[in-house]
Amino acid sequence: MSDLDRILNAARGGDSAAASELSALLYDELHALARREMAAERVGHTLQPTALVNEAYLRLARNGEGRFSNREAFFAAAANTIRQVLVDHARRRAREKRGGGLVRVPLEGLDAAEPLADGDLLALDEALARLKEFDPTKARIVELRFFGGLSVAELCQAMESSESTIRREWRVARAWLRGQLDGERGS
Repeated sequence: MSDLDRILNAARGGDSAAASELSALLYDELHALARREMAAERVGHTLQPTALVNEAYLRLARNGEGRFSNREAFFAAAANTIRQVLVDHARRRAREKRGGGLVRVPLEGLDAAEPLADGDLLALDEALARLKEFDPTKARIVELRFFGGLSVAELCQAMESSESTIRREWRVARAWLRGQLDGERGS
């Protein structure tokens, strides 16, 4: 059992010291995720890692951080929340700067190493929502890998699955998303 799992259990059991420790630990974990995500964003991005983590933390806290039953549940919620903060920020920028007229740009790969423009992020978010309807497991893998920054090994642990299964699901999910994004561009 990880430290996070142990603290989550204690906080759910009513331990106020564990609840305080949980808040600090969750904030630190979110900050690490936000730094990783912002390192992959384009240069000059107007959202800073601290602003991203603060917004994500507030959204998670609003939903009740004690609801996370384990580390995987936390990372799934954190990755989804960070994604939503980035998408909301991109939508706001698109609306303000370009009057909402987004242009689809091809995504060569879906690894977090390449920065995404606001329009690309919105297109990816829409495609990911469709993938979630089609296959929630693949969508979770994309969220945890792309937005949560988890490695394949961390995904295996978080999702209690083999490396070959995670790699296969990741490949299929990327291909499916690429097809969706190419279809939107009329390719």
